[in-house]
Amino acid sequence: MTVDSRVSELPTVDSPRVHKRSRGASWTGAVLLGMILPAALLLLWQWASTSGSYSASQLPTPSAVGSALVELLERGTYWTHVAISLQRVLIGFAIGAVAGLTLGSLVGLSPRVSSFLSPTIQAIRAVPSLAWVPLLVLWMGIYEGPKVTLVAIGAFFPVFTTVASGFMHADKKLIEVGRAYGLSGRRLITGILLPAASPTIFAGLRLGLAQSWLFVVAAELIASSKGLGFLLIDSQNTSRTDILLLAIISLAILGKTTDFILATIEKRTLRWV
Repeated sequence: MTVDSRVSELPTVDSPRVHKRSRGASWTGAVLLGMILPAALLLLWQWASTSGSYSASQLPTPSAVGSALVELLERGTYWTHVAISLQRVLIGFAIGAVAGLTLGSLVGLSPRVSSFLSPTIQAIRAVPSLAWVPLLVLWMGIYEGPKVTLVAIGAFFPVFTTVASGFMHADKKLIEVGRAYGLSGRRLITGILLPAASPTIFAGLRLGLAQSWLFVVAAELIASSKGLGFLLIDSQNTSRTDILLLAIISLAILGKTTDFILATIEKRTLRWV
């Protein structure tokens, strides 16, 4: 084999192997960079909990919270709380997101529908989440219905607002180009407006998902005996700060995990838009 042939077989800058290694290195770098602040907060937590400024009941050490996790795992209750909260969030988010996408699209695409619906929806949006609790209990009882409904309400408004805004503020030049090529009606929406509004739509979905995790804690105040929200309130009543912190950390990890999954779907979807 000659020198020229060996050189020709080396990967070039544009080769898939180089791009794959580059993407892997950038992803690893991003993960490591993202771990710096959590590690610093963990060290700060360890220092604060052992410095004497707080008692063990006020701020337990990270190892005490780990022991609380082991305790709940041995009881067999931790994964039950996680599963029921995750179920409520996913069902509520699905209902709220579908409603938000539907009404947001109608409002964003039709000025008449916007004039008819927007004032009422924006007024309802101003109602605090806990204000819905007694009414939902009165209407739906104390079982899963009011809990899932409250989560759906939390997911609905961010999705509705961002989807409506995305369609309303779509680039007018793109619409003109589409019409110049003979697109109208459904073809104009699916071919021009929907791709243009897709980043905003996914931003709304991610906001709605984050809001769902916020609302699930309020939802699990409704005569609940399971879920991370219940675990949060129960540990407060029993002065188990270690379990309280465990519930908070679990909510943060679950919220970040579900957001990461949705962000991955967003990247893959927008790649083809």
